[in-house]
Amino acid sequence: MLKFIARRLWYGLWVFLGVVTVVFFLFTVLPGDPARMMLGQRADIASVEAIQRELGLDRPVMLQYLNYLNDLSPISVHNQKEPESFFFLDSEKYSAAKLVSAGKFSLVLKKPYLRRSYQSNRPVTSILGEAFPNTLLLASVAILFAMLLGIALGVASMINDSPAMGRTIMVFSVLGMSLPSFFAAIIIAWLFAFVLGDFTGLNMTGSFFAVDDFGRGEYVQWKNLILPAITLGIRPLAVVTELTRSSLRNVMAQDYIRTARAKGLSMYRVITRHALRNAMNPVITAISGWFASLMAGAVFVEYVFDWKGIGVVIVNALETYDFPVIMGAVLLISVMLVLVNIAVDIIYGLLDPRVRMK
Repeated sequence: MLKFIARRLWYGLWVFLGVVTVVFFLFTVLPGDPARMMLGQRADIASVEAIQRELGLDRPVMLQYLNYLNDLSPISVHNQKEPESFFFLDSEKYSAAKLVSAGKFSLVLKKPYLRRSYQSNRPVTSILGEAFPNTLLLASVAILFAMLLGIALGVASMINDSPAMGRTIMVFSVLGMSLPSFFAAIIIAWLFAFVLGDFTGLNMTGSFFAVDDFGRGEYVQWKNLILPAITLGIRPLAVVTELTRSSLRNVMAQDYIRTARAKGLSMYRVITRHALRNAMNPVITAISGWFASLMAGAVFVEYVFDWKGIGVVIVNALETYDFPVIMGAVLLISVMLVLVNIAVDIIYGLLDPRVRMK
């Protein structure tokens, strides 16, 4: 099992390296001059050149790429004696613990460094660190809502296996999967927070933390989580419902299920005791994939409901051409995708030992 986990981690590392490479060259080679973006188009040449030297933009692209990898890696190589060196350890950028030294070079342990925002000059890790918990909370509640209700609806449709139930599930699934998130967000916000706002008591916009009107600081506003979580969970709910139903239908045709039914067990006990676990593999795949995509796809939902998460950060960074923030957000989402996929592979290995042989 340990060998299986190590192999999956190794594959995940290579996938992340590929993402880092694409992100770096996409946002470094193609865009305009970051120094001009920071100082404005009327900045003098001396100021532009100074910013370029500070950001390392006056060096060859491949050296910039190596330095970017060095900044991202928690274990990296640095030159601590020559300030003009490309791998000079700048204490203003980050602190590091020295592991091994060999001449003027040292192997150090540090936090990944995602550079600084072009607009606010704040560390990107600080900006993302403030927004990421909100996105993680929103995606977790949305996928939990979709998973619990979707599996329950799928099981209920098998227990009450009538044509009317099947058609209802099919219509709901098609409607849920085809409904764009931004359109659903607008409709749900308008209906439940504006038209029915007096009955629901929900707000059209608002984040998890609200500021007290009497100057007593921030407080948690749980009701602001309801509408964006439901909106974000509609599509995975439709997928999980239909997938649970179809997977259970396939499992129920197996010989051991017929044997259990022949022994006099009720349909509910057969499904919950025998069929459901064996039908969960494709459902787990869907849930994991959707959870990872919700982390990346919450941009429109967060923007409509003004939920202060990664989505709002990405939109604001795109409006101001703040490429380090965009790059950091994309890499953070990529890490989540890789980790979720690795976790799913491990869960598969625990549920089905045959997976470990692949």
